[in-house]
Amino acid sequence: MTKPSNCAAVAVFAGKANCPYYAKAELLADYLQTNLPNFRVHKITQHPEKWEQWLHDICETNGWKHRQSPIIWRELLDRGGKGQLLGGLNDFLEYAQKFYGITSMMLSEEMLAIAEENLQAHLEIVKEDEEIKSLINPMQIWITSASAPICYHLIPLLANGEVFGMTTEISIHLLDTEQFKEMLHGMVMEAEDMAFPLLRSISEHTKTDQAFIDADVIIVLDDVLLNLEVQSLENYIREVSEICQVYAPLIEKNAKSEVKVISSGKTFANLKATMLRMYGPSIKPENIIAISTSWESAAKAMLARKLNMNTAGVKDVIVWGNITGSNYIDLSHAKLYGYECAIRGPPNFQRPLLNMIYDSEWIHSELVSAQSTLVSRVSRCKGMLPAHAIATVLRYWYHGSPSEEIISVGILSEGQFCIPEGIIFSMPVRLQNGNWEAMTELEINETTQKVLWRLAHELVQEKLVALKEINEMHPYEAE
Repeated sequence: MTKPSNCAAVAVFAGKANCPYYAKAELLADYLQTNLPNFRVHKITQHPEKWEQWLHDICETNGWKHRQSPIIWRELLDRGGKGQLLGGLNDFLEYAQKFYGITSMMLSEEMLAIAEENLQAHLEIVKEDEEIKSLINPMQIWITSASAPICYHLIPLLANGEVFGMTTEISIHLLDTEQFKEMLHGMVMEAEDMAFPLLRSISEHTKTDQAFIDADVIIVLDDVLLNLEVQSLENYIREVSEICQVYAPLIEKNAKSEVKVISSGKTFANLKATMLRMYGPSIKPENIIAISTSWESAAKAMLARKLNMNTAGVKDVIVWGNITGSNYIDLSHAKLYGYECAIRGPPNFQRPLLNMIYDSEWIHSELVSAQSTLVSRVSRCKGMLPAHAIATVLRYWYHGSPSEEIISVGILSEGQFCIPEGIIFSMPVRLQNGNWEAMTELEINETTQKVLWRLAHELVQEKLVALKEINEMHPYEAE
């Protein structure tokens, strides 16, 4: 171990933000810097998920061998060149004891507490940096099939700052075919006239090969006009597959590596998300979702009308399955807030919905027919409801969903709830820190499980038809 020289030098401490050994090393370094005139410190904190790659890169650059957090080295400011590796925590403790007669007696509990503080501080710094960058480089939002009514209602929701934050500027790119060029131009001019402070720019695009450049978010609204008297369902499925075959490679080529892809529209929302994943394997699978919140909202409104209460008080209604196909509205976890009855409580007081609907006949029979009315309403809506659904899920994705509230989203099945892997399936999730998590702790009964298998069968069949592994869909056969 080399004795410290009198040359101007700095000791560099790098580690995982949540590493207790890094916490111990940096506190001892702070003490030495405070009490020794020639001891200077520079700290590099890395997010735990990025640490391994960062450590590999820094060691490869300098010809070092080191595998753990922290890593500590000295750099001579007046000589340049690569630094002199000191090692890890134990090496630094030995170094400080040998040359300065100082060591650390920090306990494990203190190390863990400081490590947690370091992680939270690092996350806050990263968030601040992202906000500053967003002011310099606006977030790039691409919307396909932008002539759809959904897009017209979606633009103000994205541009008013509530979705991505009041400090995040955005640029919106409207993509559609040449025949809709004039309509897109009109939408661009109208959005510009509204002078949203956070809308840096809005533009129309009709050339597919230039699509999704630098995209942070892609909203896929493409639909097919279903008419089963004209052609078979399988042919429509293959049409959707062809659209995704065009989009997916362009997303891989042009979009940012962390791009978030949202599938919505009136037809084949799950299938579009599934096929984009199949044809775009480098797109992060957890970053492709399908929007089922329109169904969730419509179901809540239907229940609120039955109970003569405000729709906002109906929570935790779950939409399972094929969002724009066969789905299941699950009320087993639904709750009511602010429901007026003999028992009153504080604003957060809730009651199980099924206990408040005393008309069991309505639940078991009329609810089924009411759902067919939902199908008609959701498919005929002019765009306000699905636009609000997209904006809501995006806001939750970036800023987190309400604590303890169940949100339904179409996500990649990895076997949750015994659903076959490899399909996009609507299920209950929570969203936090830019990620989603399936709420697998929720209990489902045997009847619901059988329904989920039937719904999954339809989505598996759609996927096989889209991949041309089968020519036609086969009906579900219960075991």
